[in-house]
Amino acid sequence: MDKLDKPLEAWREELSDTQFQVCRLGGTERAFTGAYYDTKTPGVYRCACCGTALFDSDAKYDSGSGWPSYFQPVSAEVIASKNDSSHGMQRIEITCAKCDAHLGHVFPDGPAPTGLRYCINSASLKLEPRS
Repeated sequence: MDKLDKPLEAWREELSDTQFQVCRLGGTERAFTGAYYDTKTPGVYRCACCGTALFDSDAKYDSGSGWPSYFQPVSAEVIASKNDSSHGMQRIEITCAKCDAHLGHVFPDGPAPTGLRYCINSASLKLEPRS
């Protein structure tokens, strides 16, 4: 996947304040406040920064965490991961592989078939409903 590289100031101009804080500065929405945490609309969730398809609604489930949760991305190639030891915790941060937008974290407590929970900030997503 080709990388999209833009200066931080360009992102600041293109994104809302919340999207910029979450996607470019690694922030997190408060639980149960994001636009997509309880959405049931069928479709594809794309990166809010670059439009890359990240998650399908068929992989979305209610984890009870207050953030949109998925058991798998549309493909392994669209997600990058790295260890995150911030806030006194050991977690795996996930980002968009194309533009490096912070998406959220992945945890090993999800449902079958993967056993993973991709816990994603709504601000990092844009839902493209199925027609």
